[in-house]
Amino acid sequence: MTKPLRKVVFPVAGLGTRFLPATKVVAKEMLPVLDKPLIQYAVDEAVDAGADTLVFVTNRYKHAIADYFDKAYELEAKLEEKGKDELLALVQGTLPANVRAIFVTQPEAHGLGHAVLCAKPVVGNEPFGIILPDDLIWNRGKGALGQMAALAESEHAGVIAVEEVPHDQTDKYGIVDAEPVDQRSARIRYMVEKPKPADAPSNLAVVGRYVLPGRIFELLEQTEPGAGGEIQLTDAIEALLMEQGKVLAYRFEGTRFDCGNKAGLVRATMHMAMQDRQLAAVVRDFAAQL
Repeated sequence: MTKPLRKVVFPVAGLGTRFLPATKVVAKEMLPVLDKPLIQYAVDEAVDAGADTLVFVTNRYKHAIADYFDKAYELEAKLEEKGKDELLALVQGTLPANVRAIFVTQPEAHGLGHAVLCAKPVVGNEPFGIILPDDLIWNRGKGALGQMAALAESEHAGVIAVEEVPHDQTDKYGIVDAEPVDQRSARIRYMVEKPKPADAPSNLAVVGRYVLPGRIFELLEQTEPGAGGEIQLTDAIEALLMEQGKVLAYRFEGTRFDCGNKAGLVRATMHMAMQDRQLAAVVRDFAAQL
């Protein structure tokens, strides 16, 4: 993996049932954290990592994400006419001019591994990133994917983001057993998908960022469906580990918010509000009233 990261895949075909009825008509990735949807935070992180090709793996019913990144001619014309230059810049700045968005349809939901495999015709045989927009990761410096891309390039290895979770929650995550290399990275020995706390080799959980070589697509094609007929990305990464002998777990700098549930979305919203001087005062006043 000597090439710099240029392409990032966003698996966004999920139905977002935890946010019904809102997600009946709004893609969960379009739910706002303050004035930006989740997908915008993910795209900003990908662009920060150097990506110029963004691959959205979606379903046939989700049009909101494509519409969001498309040009809004009527809105832009009205903002320009009224001299609202700052708002116009915000609308036009959802996607930088040098970055292209490509949309690929996942015909049926057969797991994360299958969603990633749908991006193969666009990505080809080169290293690429994966961002799960449900996991909003905030950092004042370089984004999590950018940190991982630099490590992948220097170490010639796949890199998976991990985070310590409470021991009683290991059955909600893929868990890694890894040998520390330095303060932030470790060589993965093996991975277990959602082990019971008593069986978990550690409390290092895989979270929604990956940097992987193009070889992973061929391994995904060889991966047998598991429970529920789903193709697990974890199984293909295990095969990559067996084949190449080196995949790194990385503890990123930053704070992760699991916005796949209501509590995480509320936390992320409050956190982002506290980064704004005016809104921070509003949050403090309201909290004091409560």
